[in-house]
Amino acid sequence: MFYDAIRNDHGFEVDPFKALVARPIGWLSTLSAEGVANLAPYSFFNIVSERPHYVIFGSTGYKDSLRNIEATGEFAVNVATYAIREAMNMTSSRVASHVDEFALGGLTKAPCQLIKPSRVAESPANLECRLHKKIELPDDEGQVANWLVVGRVIGVHIDDRFIENGRVNSGAMQMISRLGYAEYATINDVWRMRRPD
Repeated sequence: MFYDAIRNDHGFEVDPFKALVARPIGWLSTLSAEGVANLAPYSFFNIVSERPHYVIFGSTGYKDSLRNIEATGEFAVNVATYAIREAMNMTSSRVASHVDEFALGGLTKAPCQLIKPSRVAESPANLECRLHKKIELPDDEGQVANWLVVGRVIGVHIDDRFIENGRVNSGAMQMISRLGYAEYATINDVWRMRRPD
């Protein structure tokens, strides 16, 4: 099938767009200007460059994470795994901005080295980031309800339990990714394929 993505005339009951691309979860921890911790998963997320390291995430709606990042210029990305999936899901709850989602998810705050927001101690890896740029993503009428945020990674935490023979064992972490609808995937089957060059 083919459908016009501008008209979005796919004919399905639910838009299939997000079901077409598996995405890692950007589980972002931020701190408000008033010092309130915030933790929220974003399914529009990825890493985008190698040297230097940058991450991107998309925010549909002007949410607390985006507001906090604009106010402080800092955020951490916490790797979401199968073992802590329920806590990650709990932090997606729509709650008032004064609610600390670390407590809501029963998670432990760990200090970062270079930024003020906490990181998730239960996560096997965390990226400390500084805001590089926020880009407005307007719709066809010029209204802005979506933003793209680019962050520069300035620090990396890796749980030593997942370092083997000088490499990170990503498969052992059992990272989760977001598919479409209410579907997730767990990375269990890891295999290698080298480029021909």
